[in-house]
Amino acid sequence: MAKTRNEALAAWMAEHRMAKGELADAVNTAIASFAGRRGTTSERTVFRWLSGENRWPQDRQRRGLEIVTGLPVTALGFVPRGKSTPVPALPEDPDVRRRQFFGAAAGTAAAAAIPLAPVASARPSRVGTSDVIRLRDEVEHLVALDAERGGHGLEQAALDGAAEALRLQKQSATQRVRQRLFALASDFTATAAWSLIDAGQLDGAGRHLDRALTLAGLAQDSEMAMQVWNLRAMLARQRRNYREAVASAQAAQATAVARRSPLHASLAHARTAVGLAHNGEDRAALACLARAEDALAKADLAQPRATWIAFYSPAELYCLTAIVQDVVGQPAQAEAASHRALAALPETYRRNRAYTTARLALTQLHQDDVEQACATSGQVFEIMAGTPLPGRMRLLLGDFQRDLIARAPSAHIAHEWMDRYRTLWSSS
Repeated sequence: MAKTRNEALAAWMAEHRMAKGELADAVNTAIASFAGRRGTTSERTVFRWLSGENRWPQDRQRRGLEIVTGLPVTALGFVPRGKSTPVPALPEDPDVRRRQFFGAAAGTAAAAAIPLAPVASARPSRVGTSDVIRLRDEVEHLVALDAERGGHGLEQAALDGAAEALRLQKQSATQRVRQRLFALASDFTATAAWSLIDAGQLDGAGRHLDRALTLAGLAQDSEMAMQVWNLRAMLARQRRNYREAVASAQAAQATAVARRSPLHASLAHARTAVGLAHNGEDRAALACLARAEDALAKADLAQPRATWIAFYSPAELYCLTAIVQDVVGQPAQAEAASHRALAALPETYRRNRAYTTARLALTQLHQDDVEQACATSGQVFEIMAGTPLPGRMRLLLGDFQRDLIARAPSAHIAHEWMDRYRTLWSSS
């Protein structure tokens, strides 16, 4: 039978940025958790799995793979001997075993008390790829919480994750694992900065970003460096330092990952466009926006990507387009872009949906459609019901209130809006 490359396993490894030797090390460590001694999986073994030369690993290796990945081996492209197609998943959920091995996931309790997942008591003292995977799971968990209800309140959990990554890198046996732990520390620290930015607490965010950029340099990771510059651009815009916002976004454009990845380039161009628009450089802003659209059209959105940039998609570009067009004085086009963004945003991105709805209300207000704008802005509170409004969203609603007072045909309309939503605003 002709060998067929195992594309499913290759895709999982690419998504998790895992080399063949690292996967072998993680599988061997997982085997030790149930067999009492490490396995003998080698880089050559993984090569044979990827090439299709070995389509059904040994029993211990199969169990180790399931623990490491949280997936049944059939979902990883392996086929039992005598079969031509994968068989159904194993009755026991491998993800349960993975959580038992790498540590329980952090709970979805109140934001102020989100713990870093405890290290499993049976975790081997040898630091390696399994620790990298466990900490990456923590980053993904924080990102999921952020998408659901905003980043506010995640700062301490993120800083705890950074501290754990830095503690482990001091014990790591290999340079590659150390660099990946530095990258994770940068990711966690940038997440802490984002928590403050989203909460509107800007004073400490810059300090976290300085630290995150240093850690990205130690990791030699341009992906993490771009994440920091992207957040710096957002922080500078909130501080109304628009020249710094543009410079930070241009620094993001200059990173190696943005030069080779159309997806990253698109985000960097879009962020530059927002800064330029606020700085009064309308023509340059619209030109940057066009470059962002061209770059995104070239991106393969099905390819695995880093967790921090998972949010960026055509929907997010529509959101940023709406901001640029509204700021440069094209509110009708901005309203259309906001509607397209809302149609494309995943339901799980509740905070982004609420923020985009507030932006939509502003575009309607800037067209003097006051009644519709007031109704649209009220939807923000419905979307975020049961969850505190992030500080960044409160500031945006403050902009809406200010513009409403300036544009409403009578003071009564503005006062009615404020009376209707004052309780929700203050209690959120």
